[in-house]
Amino acid sequence: MSATLGFYGGVGSVTGANFMLDTGKVAVLIDCGLVQGDDFAQEANDKAFVYDPVHIDALFVTHAHADHIGRIPKLVKEGFQGVIYSTTPTRELASIMFDDALKIMEFEAERDKRQPLYSEIDIVKALSLWKTVEYHEKIQLADSVEVELTDAGHILGSAMVRFTRNGKSIVFTGDVGNVPQPLMNEPEIPMGYDYLVMESVYGDRLHEEVAERTALLQHHIRETVRNHGTLIIPAFSLERTQGILFEINNLIESKEVPSIKTYLDSPLAIKVTDIYRESTKHLKHEVQEQISNGDDIFSFDGLSFTETVKESSMIARDKGPKIIIAGSGMSHGGRIRQHEKQYLDDANTTLLLVGYQTVGSVGRLLQDGAKRVWIDGMEVKVKARIETIRGYSGHADRDQLVSLVHKGTEHHQPKQVFVTMGEERASLFLTQRLRDYLGVNAIAPEANAEVEIDF
Repeated sequence: MSATLGFYGGVGSVTGANFMLDTGKVAVLIDCGLVQGDDFAQEANDKAFVYDPVHIDALFVTHAHADHIGRIPKLVKEGFQGVIYSTTPTRELASIMFDDALKIMEFEAERDKRQPLYSEIDIVKALSLWKTVEYHEKIQLADSVEVELTDAGHILGSAMVRFTRNGKSIVFTGDVGNVPQPLMNEPEIPMGYDYLVMESVYGDRLHEEVAERTALLQHHIRETVRNHGTLIIPAFSLERTQGILFEINNLIESKEVPSIKTYLDSPLAIKVTDIYRESTKHLKHEVQEQISNGDDIFSFDGLSFTETVKESSMIARDKGPKIIIAGSGMSHGGRIRQHEKQYLDDANTTLLLVGYQTVGSVGRLLQDGAKRVWIDGMEVKVKARIETIRGYSGHADRDQLVSLVHKGTEHHQPKQVFVTMGEERASLFLTQRLRDYLGVNAIAPEANAEVEIDF
């Protein structure tokens, strides 16, 4: 029997994940994310889907990052009425991510005199269609299709999705977690599949600093205190912020760094952190033990949560050494931009990048050494030190991705591996490496490709 795989987003790009598995009798989507990070993102997100949402039976969500969930309300707006499946934390996180995104969209739409991508009504409808499942719980769909979610180790509630039918299986990795992470378990390695659709964000690079990332963070904090300066960390509100808070908490409580005023300047990150506090069973065992021993891992001496714009603006009045953690992680929106305008011209500032910076984003320009950047129409000179710790990435690196395929195919050679969700260079590099090192039939599909598979 055959089925069709559609690659309608997340191909040739890190963002915009959107895949379809269609058996002819049941059509399901895997993720429905926003395109992010460049001048054409708005145009790409506004486009109609290449398929008719009315005819989609179900949507499986791997995790709650915007580039995997951001167009779900638009999907509903355009007629989707099927069931949305994910883990419980993913649904809880998606709910606040949608609300936060809507506020930004409405502001930008009013400014640019256009309609926002979706409305509050679409969010409510999407959440009403949502059904949560546990890892390893079997889901039965029409046409003898069985589905199972397993832990992807990327962020809270993240999952890989395995579809099985008539003895054949296909796995969608979503984003695969880096090992080790401060808070998350290691990814569960998928085994014995016939087809794999995998990410490749870091398919051509290694995270050299994983073993020393805490020491590097400690160094930058100590330097900030010594220089009486400011350490700015643009961090994704979901996962990266919580991991960094956890690390700073441990460094301060162990007295490896002096207490330093730290501002979490992101209402979204504050809400996400509350969900992490309520979802400890999804954190790794060592962290659960630390919590059970009485440590509030997201609270330490000197930490302040700044929820309002007024509180955010008052951070600049603090002339002492300080850390500012704010979104967005690639500096293409959010409160981080105000702090960058305030502090990038100061040689005693360190801007610490702890996540992937997509092409075209302010973060990527700074990472690549720009001496001037434009932020909200204002030219900003860059005198600050721009530093990167790649070890905090939530994504598996090149060798971890190769290992995931190697371990999963030792006793069962897959028919095909599709390398997606990466810049073209990274996807092609990983594709060739899988071919050369493992002898796997790997390809990097083109955008909107539709491939027939034996399923």
